[in-house]
Amino acid sequence: MYDTGLRILFSTFYSNQAVVCFFGAILWNNKRQEDLTFIKTTFQYLKLEYHLHLSKNGQNLFNYSLSTVLPTDLAPTAAVKFFGAGTAACIADLITFPLDTAKVRLQIQGESKSSEGKMVVKYRGVFGTINTMVKTEGPRSLYNGLVAGLQRQMSFASVRIGLYDSMKQFYTRGTDNAGIGSRLMAGCTTGAMAVAFAQPTDVVKVRFQAQVRGAEGEGVKRYSGTMDAYRTIARTEGIRGLWKGCGPNITRNAIVNCSELVTYDIIKELILKYNIMTDNLPCHFTAAFSAGFITTIVASPVDVVKTRFMNSSAGKYNSAINCAVTMMRNEGPKAFYKGFMPSFLRLGSWNIVMFVTYEQIKKHVMRAQQSWECPI
Repeated sequence: MYDTGLRILFSTFYSNQAVVCFFGAILWNNKRQEDLTFIKTTFQYLKLEYHLHLSKNGQNLFNYSLSTVLPTDLAPTAAVKFFGAGTAACIADLITFPLDTAKVRLQIQGESKSSEGKMVVKYRGVFGTINTMVKTEGPRSLYNGLVAGLQRQMSFASVRIGLYDSMKQFYTRGTDNAGIGSRLMAGCTTGAMAVAFAQPTDVVKVRFQAQVRGAEGEGVKRYSGTMDAYRTIARTEGIRGLWKGCGPNITRNAIVNCSELVTYDIIKELILKYNIMTDNLPCHFTAAFSAGFITTIVASPVDVVKTRFMNSSAGKYNSAINCAVTMMRNEGPKAFYKGFMPSFLRLGSWNIVMFVTYEQIKKHVMRAQQSWECPI
């Protein structure tokens, strides 16, 4: 009888209140010791957080409480976080890729000059850049390098985001009380690991995004496809060419990862700590938007240098530092914040889509796993 009633209540309400009412009805109508023993055992198994006190005619029937709440969401495993982060990042890239392409075009603008020695200004603003590209190169130009971009996110984001919590636990030696230092170390570590692993995909993505199609005098395609790009770079520039700009990219992604993940982590934690919101979509949206804004401010100078250096032809710059010095000398300090608005629009929207999707993937995968293991 108990098992049948419990299954009906769970399938109808799936709530603690329903279970408590069910057990209360049993105790209200019966005072048998076996009922009390059964209910105590069931509460322990289900881990109900209720201080339940029932009495009848002045006689205490039940006075019991336990620590955790039903239904309990299982903590996501490292594998779920790893693949969830890669999948969420690919979805975010699909949505925000045109903004990223516009950012790259604005960042490399100013490298080339006209025959009179004047700086060529072809793109103005985020939407002006997108509009110019659509008019002169077609809508598909906004998605130049998308294949390499998705390859990059599946490998890159999986490591830097999916392994962040595991690395944070490593630095705190398994405890849940992570300080700012442990979070920063975890962010730097996973960011550097991700770059070392996924750098070739980033090089190819940037080269495709910078490649102008269909314009007069600029219509020569550097690469016919993604795999051709990998082969051509390796053949003409050596294997090291695929890891070109790895130094500034490690610096950039250590900064981005710390700014992005640590900011998101801390803001979300504060929102939940002070009960401003619950752990739901609005909370994830707010934390992600804030993380995107702060990350753009901190990482933009390194991002511009990284883009310029990775897109440059062989021998144009001796190093990333030489690239930065050349930018400062020829274009001034404002050059380091070229493409800031598309960077912010892209990072802000990318963070929102990625983190909201990531949180939902984790939640639904673990609930599905829980329902498979405990199909009550």
